This record gives sequence, C-alpha cells and structure tokens, in this order.
Amino acid sequence: MTMVTDNIQTLESRHVLQTYRRQPVTFVRGKGVYLYDAEGREYIDLLSGIGVTALGHAHDGLVRAITDQAQTLVHTSNLFFHPLQGQLAARLTSLSGLERAFFCNSGTEAIEASLKFARRYWHTLGESRTEIVALEESFHGRTIGALSVTSDEHYRAPFEPLLSGVKWIDANKPAAVLAAVTDKTAAVIVEPIQGEGGVRPLTPAFAAAVNEACARTGALVIADEVQSGCGRTGYPFYSAAIGLKPHLMALGKALGAGVPIGATLVSSEVAAKIVAGDHGTTYGGNLLACRAALCIIDELVGGGLLSHVGRIGTHFESRLRELASRHSVIKDVRGAGVMRGIELSMDAAAIVPAGLKRGVVVNRTAENVIRLLPPYVITEAELDEGLDRLDQALGDITGKGDAA
Repeated sequence: MTMVTDNIQTLESRHVLQTYRRQPVTFVRGKGVYLYDAEGREYIDLLSGIGVTALGHAHDGLVRAITDQAQTLVHTSNLFFHPLQGQLAARLTSLSGLERAFFCNSGTEAIEASLKFARRYWHTLGESRTEIVALEESFHGRTIGALSVTSDEHYRAPFEPLLSGVKWIDANKPAAVLAAVTDKTAAVIVEPIQGEGGVRPLTPAFAAAVNEACARTGALVIADEVQSGCGRTGYPFYSAAIGLKPHLMALGKALGAGVPIGATLVSSEVAAKIVAGDHGTTYGGNLLACRAALCIIDELVGGGLLSHVGRIGTHFESRLRELASRHSVIKDVRGAGVMRGIELSMDAAAIVPAGLKRGVVVNRTAENVIRLLPPYVITEAELDEGLDRLDQALGDITGKGDAA
C-alpha cells in the first residue's frame, strides 16, 4: 500500500466504529463506470455503490444540478415549503400510480415509514391489525422495524426481541400467501426482486396470489422497491412487470444517484388515514436530494435511459448465459435489466478480492451469489470488458480447467 492508503486505513481502524468488513482498496475518484484507487489503478464498477450510483460517477448533468443547488439553497426543513418536493412527488406518483409521496433519507427509512403507515391505517379504521406477512430470504434494512421483517437470523438474533406478529412464508409458493393472509393481517411486504436474498425475482403467479389474498382480506401490500425500483430493471418499478398492486412502495438507493434520499409512495386510500404529526424527518426531501432525484428521473424518462437499461439488460443476460456455459461452477443466472445474480455451486466470497485483482468491482450476497448492479449508463463495450474481467476472476478461483 502507498503511504496515503496506509494512513487512511489506519485512521479508520482507530476511530471508525468497526461495523464493516472493508475490502483493502481505497477509491478516490470515478468517471462513468470506472473507479480509481489511491494508487491510480482503474476498475470497472459493476456494483455502483450497491445499486446507488445509477448515472455512474461524476455524471456531468448530476454534477451541474447539485452544484447549482448547493450554491442556491440546500436545506430549510419540513417546516416550510420549497419548490422541489412537489415536483418530485408529481413525477414519482405519475410513474407509480400511487398518489402521495413521503420523503426521507434512505431505503430503510422508507420501509420504516411504510410499516408505520400500515399500522396507522388500521388504527384509524379502529381495528387492531398489526400482523405482517413477510417472505423468507427477505432483506428490508437494519433498523428495528425493517429488521423485524428481514428473515436472516444472522441479522436479527443480536437485537431481539424485535416487532412481534411477523409471519414468514416461502416466496416460491403462491398457495402459502393465500393461506397466511387473514383478517388479522395488516400488510404483506415483498421485494419484487429479492436483492440480498440472492437476486431472486418473484413470479407473476406469486404476485397474483398476494393481490388476491389482500383484496380478499383488506390487507395492504407493501412493495420494497429500494433495490429493484427507479429504473434498475428497465421498468420504472418492477412491481408492474410482475403485476403486483401495492398500496405502499419504498424507494431508495438509485433514487438520488448517490445523494441520500428515500421515499414512501402511498395510495390515496392509505394517505387519507394519515394526519399531520404521524411521521416526520429533519433532512428528508431537502432541496439538494430532490434536485438529484429530479435529475435521474429526467434522464430515465426524457433522456431515454430507461430504454437503454432495457436494451443493455438483454445483452447482459446473453453474456451471463455465455459465461455460465464456460464455467461449470455457475448454477444459475437470474434478474432483470441491470440487476443480475450469478449463483455458484460454491461460496462466492473469493470472487470479490479476485475481481478486484482483475480490475472489476462485484459483490457477494446470500453466500453463493455474485450480485451485479452496474450503473444504468454502462455501454455494451464497457459491460463486455467488465464481464471479461469477471470471467478471468472466476478462472482464478476455480482453476483454469473449469473454463470451457
């Protein structure tokens, strides 16, 4: 390591709470789909900050927007009006079909708001319905409410007792949701594509069962689109692709393209049961965050980026299936748009450092899945180069004889 890198990592080891197992690389700048470390080495970014930097790094339009906003007005609090929240809410509600938006700072906060609003809905109706139906292999965040509907015991056990009344079902069994949802169920919460659970898309059949069960009982549908939403799959929100009909939708990650922002979108039926003071946030929906979110929506809709994600997604799938034909260790490839998972027949932990050595940034999740979340702006040539580097990294960890 250079002295600069050594000093950065030493300083963190002494003063930063050690809640992360960081890879031994220090990124200092980026442009487009490329990152550069403190030694000047180049990497192709197929992770985009865990699905966040959707416009790539140092995107000219985003830089102009947030620079202009920082020079004008960054924050005033939610005690006052400002020009951008209404604009952003109008764009999001138009894209989603849900009539209202609440702005916060992250996807986890958006989940917390969704859970609160679901409880408030039933409280207003005078019914004590607090049970939540959630999915096995789910991940919704690390705050207490979000953690309560996250299935992995590794995340949950140190912080129990969590919220009570959560019922777990198998996402592969539509009949399970029909049986689980009753007149005691406040809401069903699902990720249209389970991200941390291994990039597992829900089927239209399961979505139809959720819709049917909730229509029958009056239970609300919460769609966690934090990772799958905001254009990542080639759809504004993946709920529409599988026919899911949510009453509440949680957004985050790509919504601000790197500037922290989250949102909970709410149907008019639920919104009618929410009153002033039921929820709040100091930073949520500030001008800087809203300006960034408006920038990415402009690029998605007016700039043709949504169509680009659809096209690049087709190429992505083709290249991943080609990769699978070359490496017997690959059991499955799945996902949509630029949200893809490669399931291995072995633990995928070794692929992350192997990828860094080859100059490509990827992520391991669900123990044996390589998760790929590149920036939306990635070109076919850049994607090909990134996957070529991943191909080499797979060969490094499995042995050259594994590649056909």
